[in-house]
Amino acid sequence: MMRAYKFLMRPTVRQAQALGEMLRDHCSLYNGALQERRDAYRHASKSTVRYGQQSVQLKDIRAFDPECQGRWSFSSQQATLRRLDKAFAAFFRRVRSGEKPGHPRFRGVNWFDTVEFPRDGDGCRWDSTPHDPVTRVRLQGVGHVKVHQHRPVAGKVKTIGVKREGKRWYVILTAEQSQPKPLPATGSLVGIDLGVANFLATSDGEFAPNPRHGHRAAAKLEAAQQALSRFPRVRRDKRTKNHRRAVEKVADLHRKVRRQRLDHAHKTALDLVRKHDFIAHENLKIRNMVRAPAPKPDPTTPGAFLPNGAASKAGLNRSISDAGWGVFLTILTAKAESAGREVIAVDPRNTSRTCPQCGHTCVENRPTQEKFHCVSCGHTAHADTVGALNVLRAGLVRRDAAPA
Repeated sequence: MMRAYKFLMRPTVRQAQALGEMLRDHCSLYNGALQERRDAYRHASKSTVRYGQQSVQLKDIRAFDPECQGRWSFSSQQATLRRLDKAFAAFFRRVRSGEKPGHPRFRGVNWFDTVEFPRDGDGCRWDSTPHDPVTRVRLQGVGHVKVHQHRPVAGKVKTIGVKREGKRWYVILTAEQSQPKPLPATGSLVGIDLGVANFLATSDGEFAPNPRHGHRAAAKLEAAQQALSRFPRVRRDKRTKNHRRAVEKVADLHRKVRRQRLDHAHKTALDLVRKHDFIAHENLKIRNMVRAPAPKPDPTTPGAFLPNGAASKAGLNRSISDAGWGVFLTILTAKAESAGREVIAVDPRNTSRTCPQCGHTCVENRPTQEKFHCVSCGHTAHADTVGALNVLRAGLVRRDAAPA
């Protein structure tokens, strides 16, 4: 199996400058390749340019521009061209399926933050100074960069990536590992119900509070965005120091909230995986859940619209996005696979409206957000706990029905 590692790099001033130039030149290569594809299609012949043709041109490009494009790894430049090819493949897939196409766009220098090296030892080298107690990664055109390796890397390193996040630089490794040893069996089965009031409720009656990281940072973020809005909208190279500082502050606040969500998701998922052998959760369509309601035209007044609850739905959508259910479920599935646990997603319909005692299903069973009261048998409980119980039962049915 493959596992990714992300470590903070500590480049010197010159190395940081070289890393920035590497991103700039790869961005220029990406935009140039995109322009070539657009021009070829706009030609009367409607010809198509593919990755293989553009990769062949790299040798001439590097020879023509040795001070910029010629400095960097040939393989990393091929990876940048493959990145563009994947973007076009996804574009044509969306066109065929009838989705919103979203044509690949040109990237600004500040919007191109990643360079990939497809193979360790080809233009890059992880742990390039093994005799040195400080871990370093060697990057062609940059040198040996210090890395804050906070945990050991298990397995053989396959690929290396460099990513810029604000003023920080990270190295991302993918390592091939043998199947890890599963955790000892606990004999415990659990169903979880994700929510907004509580982050999740388990079928055991336990609750994990919702930290609401975005809500807690809303005041600071609002002040930072108001300060940023006072500057005129100009090109990035025309911004003053104060303008750039305001932009960085807003970006730093967003990054902090994202890291807090990731930390909470990792800790919550790890706690579930350690305690339970089998975990069932709802198969939520989060993209549909946060979709804005369609406008309702007023038939009596042309150009006017009827109330459609968009304001209250916007608040709910904000709370759902702040909870980060999608990230949590992705992390939970990955951790369960590494630990030898089983995770099953079930249909979420009527899970909190079905009585776990008698099986009666109706809307009246849930009079409030928290309370569940069965109108048939009188069973009462917390609505989220009832939902988790029904999720667990549905998950067990799916597991037993699956072919061996």
